Amino acid sequence: MLGSAGCGHEAHATPPPPSTQEVAQQVSAEAAAAVTAAPAAPAPVPATFDVADLAQRVTPMVVNITTTQKVAGGPGYGGIDPFEFFFGPRGGGGGERAPRAPERQMARTALGTGFIIDPEGFIVTNAHVIEGADDVKVRLADEREFGADVVGRDTKLDLALLKLRGASGLPVAALGSSEALRVGEHVLAVGNPFGLGHTVTLGIVSAKARSIGAGPYDDFIQTDASINPGNSGGPLFNWKGEVIGINTAIRAGANGIGFATPVDALRDILPQLREKGHVERGKLGLLFQPLTADLGKAFGMDTPKGALVSDLEPGGAAARAGIKPGDIVVAVNGTPIHHAEDLPRKVARHAPGTTIKVSLLRSGKPLEVTAKLDQLGDSDGEDLDAKPTRGQKSPAATNKYGFQFSDLAGGGVRVDRVTDSESELSPGDVLLEVNGAPVRDAKALDAALAKMKPGTVAAFKVRRGKITRFAALPIK
Repeated sequence: MLGSAGCGHEAHATPPPPSTQEVAQQVSAEAAAAVTAAPAAPAPVPATFDVADLAQRVTPMVVNITTTQKVAGGPGYGGIDPFEFFFGPRGGGGGERAPRAPERQMARTALGTGFIIDPEGFIVTNAHVIEGADDVKVRLADEREFGADVVGRDTKLDLALLKLRGASGLPVAALGSSEALRVGEHVLAVGNPFGLGHTVTLGIVSAKARSIGAGPYDDFIQTDASINPGNSGGPLFNWKGEVIGINTAIRAGANGIGFATPVDALRDILPQLREKGHVERGKLGLLFQPLTADLGKAFGMDTPKGALVSDLEPGGAAARAGIKPGDIVVAVNGTPIHHAEDLPRKVARHAPGTTIKVSLLRSGKPLEVTAKLDQLGDSDGEDLDAKPTRGQKSPAATNKYGFQFSDLAGGGVRVDRVTDSESELSPGDVLLEVNGAPVRDAKALDAALAKMKPGTVAAFKVRRGKITRFAALPIK
């Protein structure tokens, strides 16, 4: 009985309480499970940097620039005789005209900003700040003033390099990376707006790779940090105190929009400015145009990216490499060409004589060629074709394709009228090819278009004046 009772007691015995260590392990396991099951928390937002501290650190690296240009003046009042300015022409009643005062030279001044990149006094600014200057004066943040010589300039990027006379031991601005810059980052602009002296303004990066029609290498950082006349050539700093842009332009009639040249573009040309005083760039020797949605569809692309080659310079680097009109350039040395405007910038980063790899799409198939670059001259074209233009609307016509065409004397087809205001064709265009096939006459063109299904897009090779380009025609 005792044994039976003992067995029964053992079977229903209450287990001993868990140890403190076991409880801790259980709680830790439950907490870990809860953390694993919970959704990931958003990344913490970095604290705002100390703007005052940043301004104090970078201001000594920024300089104010004053240029003087001697211009032909006159006898006071900007070349006007003071007597005639107030009383009108001298004389009267047939009297003899009084002699004018001798002309004199006048000084025209301009203001700008720059920043120090070398302790021995090398300064970066905009080329337009020192354009035509006979004398350049630079004032540092500590009020010291130096004369400066122009070491080099590049008008295509609107950048210039100056050297202060007799300066040494100056604070230097660190150059950052504009490629790593992100939209939304805080930036600080420092400059000399309206000649007021060192002024700091805070903003963010509003956009990158902006094209504003300023030249062949449009690639601006857009910011809402205030940039005004006199800020030209000044630095745009990131929150680390690194220069990531050179303040260059303001948008006429717009408030809160300014533009800066990316510092990476300065890095590319700085050695040449310092050693040669000018910049030598490579040239591929082709004309190209952006890919519209219709052109991309005509060339079999789901997403239109790259630069469409429309014509070649005879004997140029592109022609020697085997590139053909109708090819689409999608990369240079492995770097993608997302927009047509990227191509001249990517090519111009290489010196003449450099061999580059050009990735293409030809008839929808990938192809890679190598090209040895020629030298881009100051008067050369920039390998950039005109942007697409819309056809001029004309009196009503019955052609179902939205334009009328006729045979051209000597062979070929000419566009006579355009009825579709959205058409990329214009009156006077000469149609050379459709979908890669030569256009012999109007009858053959009509037959070729009739075979195409509604919803597809025809790609025309067109001669417009002296320029050859491509135009898309949606078939309805």
